[in-house]
Amino acid sequence: MTTNPLYPIFLKTKELQIVVVGGGYVALEKLTFLFKSSPSSKVTLISPMIRKETRSFIKGKPVVYIEDEYKMSYLTGAHMAIATTDKSEVNKQVFHDCRSQSILVNVADNPPLCDFYMGSIVTKGNLKIAISTNGKSPTFAKRFRQWLENFLPEKTDDILNKLYIYRSQLKGDFEHKVNAMNKATENLIKNYD
Repeated sequence: MTTNPLYPIFLKTKELQIVVVGGGYVALEKLTFLFKSSPSSKVTLISPMIRKETRSFIKGKPVVYIEDEYKMSYLTGAHMAIATTDKSEVNKQVFHDCRSQSILVNVADNPPLCDFYMGSIVTKGNLKIAISTNGKSPTFAKRFRQWLENFLPEKTDDILNKLYIYRSQLKGDFEHKVNAMNKATENLIKNYD
């Protein structure tokens, strides 16, 4: 049996500079996903054209739109980039430019040219769960996300807040705190079905 080798991380996108190359429907999809999960993301959008839906979506968000063809210089200061154009040669150039500068890159719909994937995400208050099928079935990830959203209780954030208060009041060393939190949460799932 093979396992998913991807390593999930949660990025503080408010502190990162993200470049999106392209202004069409795929760019809109990626931007929608990004801002749904991380509303304070900082994005530079580069495209010689932008669809009206994309322009409408970015209005009022921390997005700088540069109406121009892609140039490597637009990656200066970037931490990650997402290439969404319908021109494979441009997307490949973004990939190679990012690789040469150690910038994480995602080329939409081209897994071999991706350092990361934008998987499905479930959010209930402060709880965030990322779902990946390692590119095998994004549709399954979507359906599983929908199931989790319905399964998780609405009071999930209340539970997390109570656990945070309890944890902040614990005294002792790290091991003692871990043991106390393990004991406090061992029956959590059974009690909140």
